[in-house]
Amino acid sequence: MAITQTAGRDQLGDFAPEFAHFNDDVLFGENWNNEDITLKTRCIITVVALMAQGITDSSLAFHIANAKNAGVTAEEMAAVVTHTAFYAGWPKAWAVFNLCKQVYAE
Repeated sequence: MAITQTAGRDQLGDFAPEFAHFNDDVLFGENWNNEDITLKTRCIITVVALMAQGITDSSLAFHIANAKNAGVTAEEMAAVVTHTAFYAGWPKAWAVFNLCKQVYAE
């Protein structure tokens, strides 16, 4: 499953075209389509990295949905968030669980 992203160009193409290029072509184009690790693993790593930084906005919800679409079950996601809570922080886990519940209910 190839990842294609246009959000950079759609939202910032006129204002910050170089950033849009890096976002769409490099981050989501080259990096996300690198086959050295599976898409499912890449999605889990991304959720963990965002959780560890305390980023619990729409970008995390987007990546949780990507993980779900890549085959990460609700049970697996709950285990990932629980494990990460011990290293990244309990309050962060609460915030992420709230997003996960919303995404997996859809």
